[in-house]
Amino acid sequence: MMLACTPFTVVSYFFMWYLPPFVSGRVAWYLTFYCLFQALTTLFQVPYSALTMFLSTDQKERDSATAYRMTMEVLGTLIGAALQGQIVASAHVSHHCTVTPPVNTTDSWHDTPSFPDPSDPLSHQAKVYMIAAGVIGGVYLLGIVILFLGVKEKDDPYALNSDKAIPFCKGLGLTMKHGPYVKLTASFLLISTAVQLEQSNFVLFCTHAAGLRNHFQYLVVTILVSAAVSIPFWQKFLQRFGKKCAACGISWMIPFAVMLVTIPNLILAYFVAFVSGLSIAASLLLPWSMLPDVVDNFRLQNPHGKGHETIFYSSYVFFTKMSAGIGLGISAAGLEFTGYKPGICRQSDDVILTLKILIGAVPAILILVGLFILLFYPITEESRKATKLALEELRRSHQSTENLDDHKENTSV
Repeated sequence: MMLACTPFTVVSYFFMWYLPPFVSGRVAWYLTFYCLFQALTTLFQVPYSALTMFLSTDQKERDSATAYRMTMEVLGTLIGAALQGQIVASAHVSHHCTVTPPVNTTDSWHDTPSFPDPSDPLSHQAKVYMIAAGVIGGVYLLGIVILFLGVKEKDDPYALNSDKAIPFCKGLGLTMKHGPYVKLTASFLLISTAVQLEQSNFVLFCTHAAGLRNHFQYLVVTILVSAAVSIPFWQKFLQRFGKKCAACGISWMIPFAVMLVTIPNLILAYFVAFVSGLSIAASLLLPWSMLPDVVDNFRLQNPHGKGHETIFYSSYVFFTKMSAGIGLGISAAGLEFTGYKPGICRQSDDVILTLKILIGAVPAILILVGLFILLFYPITEESRKATKLALEELRRSHQSTENLDDHKENTSV
């Protein structure tokens, strides 16, 4: 499935950055290809994330694979942003906002700066964006080739040959009633929404509220580098102290973000970016590391079914997409309500206050509520070990049953 959907994903991504020759239907054009791209990436992400369950039955090996995957995803984001940013840099005309408005003028200096209108599909701006899309598409194809040739999946080691796959609707109902999964999903739905709010509004906050317009690119790079470098640290931490204990690291960004809101400062902004990267790394690694434990727990309670792994992972991917949508919706609604105008040099005081709330108060509340729900997550390190032993015993009993059935068939023949 991953191999089949990749060419269509690349094509849809390319046409997202293509400037069609017509004008009246451009909104429909970009909306269509954006929705198609999101659907195809989801179609890729579900089997890709569920592949962890089919690489190994050992919990430590799966945790290690998850840590490597998340590290490479963050590094890929950093490399992709750097590639596209360097290619399209020549398409942007730099402009500087006036710190002090000229004398004997009105507030017209607040208006949107003049940008060239790349209405011609063959303009320089249109060409460089298509070139960047082609380069990113090539990287995407290279990645799927490495995945297809280098990764070998294993069949469900705990399922009998006679076990039937759980129907999707029935399996979805069972997963939504599984206590550990409900608590894990509810917790990280709130935490992921908080991280999305922090990420989507950080640049706007630095530009309009903190007066760090010329530094936001370096601050974003600091967040990504910090997240990529710290994932191995969190992997070691959760192995030593447990996954629920490691979740406390997600809250590290709260006090520093509040400090940045109250005391805007360049040095503090870089420190907040570094700590935010640590917290974002923990929020990325932990749910995908805890989800296999939930699947094992479900397997132990439902030993005569198979195929439930993809149901768990597909529904969790749905909730991650939902959290991104909720975060963007809250940001867009709040900024629209207070009169945010894109492109102008100085926003109103109401917009600046909204950005401070979206960076400080709202993520803090969501993270604290999410961590509170996680306190009731029942799977501990001790229960993980007990589940592992029980599943190994289940596998041995399955093998014995299959061998006995084969022996009876041979005897009857």
